[in-house]
Amino acid sequence: MTPLAFFSMSPMELLIVGVVAVLLFGSKLPSVARSAGKSLTEFKRGMRDMQDEFHRTVQAADLEESARKRMGDQSATPTASPDPDDLIAESGAQGAAVSPPTGPAKV
Repeated sequence: MTPLAFFSMSPMELLIVGVVAVLLFGSKLPSVARSAGKSLTEFKRGMRDMQDEFHRTVQAADLEESARKRMGDQSATPTASPDPDDLIAESGAQGAAVSPPTGPAKV
């Protein structure tokens, strides 16, 4: 037996449900049906908004993770640090030798 077989209704059963609905709600049946339709539409809209928010959150997390991986890959590559002797030679080559101050400091 399939799970949907339990919910399938014959035309006779649908007619009985319709008669009971008319007896219970009478002239208010159109407004009750309209309210039920609006409620169902609002429920579907809320579900769609929740799904959209979920998908945006998952997408943002995926982008963040891929960015983190890229940053990890870049930081994993060894960078050559400058040799201190080269830095001294460069500053001397520019002629910017600075001598230490002599004499008393003026305040």
